[in-house]
Amino acid sequence: MTHDVAAGLTHVRERIARACAKVSRDEASVRLVAVSKVHPVEAIAAARAEGQTLFGESYVQELVDKAAAFEGMELHFIGRLQTNKVKALLAVEALSCVETVGSSKLADELDKRARERGRGLKVLVQVNVGREPQKSGVMPEELEPLVRHVQRLEGLELRGLMAIPPADQDPRPFFVTLRELADRFELPERSMGMSDDLEVAIEEGATLVRVGTAIFGARS
Repeated sequence: MTHDVAAGLTHVRERIARACAKVSRDEASVRLVAVSKVHPVEAIAAARAEGQTLFGESYVQELVDKAAAFEGMELHFIGRLQTNKVKALLAVEALSCVETVGSSKLADELDKRARERGRGLKVLVQVNVGREPQKSGVMPEELEPLVRHVQRLEGLELRGLMAIPPADQDPRPFFVTLRELADRFELPERSMGMSDDLEVAIEEGATLVRVGTAIFGARS
């Protein structure tokens, strides 16, 4: 591990603090999800040593393989999730939230497995704000039925919405869309913003920012 994780974390935390100050937000209202996918357990340990307690992973098998590195931490799944991988995912004790619910079928399977493991699971609904065919998530106009469906499931706690804006466009309008949708359904969490655009996301109301490269360096 050659990248300086401690320096990366410090820099990202400073960026978050400045962005919050700019719009008079309490710094505590924004939580940093350190995205450790494709990075080794040594990098996770380095981040933990700097006080980072919330991590994000995108691939079920990789997460399962690295599960021990997250013991005592809070872990969010932030990748595309197939229903046949849900059982393995929820076997990971540290998993506290799935941010990428985009269908009632997936929600039903998460609910079933959460009830089997005997404790509730926090979830976010992923919204395809850019209407991109290659991306997961529900279209904005189809959001309400899915929100109502998830809210009826006893094993799940719907906390908010998540989005990944188109990479080649100004992210701000998409962040505004997600904030307005979250407000409409009175959902407190808005997971939006990554290494390149976390400041804009915070200005538009992000409560969770998902940052990998700026902390852990480029993926090898």
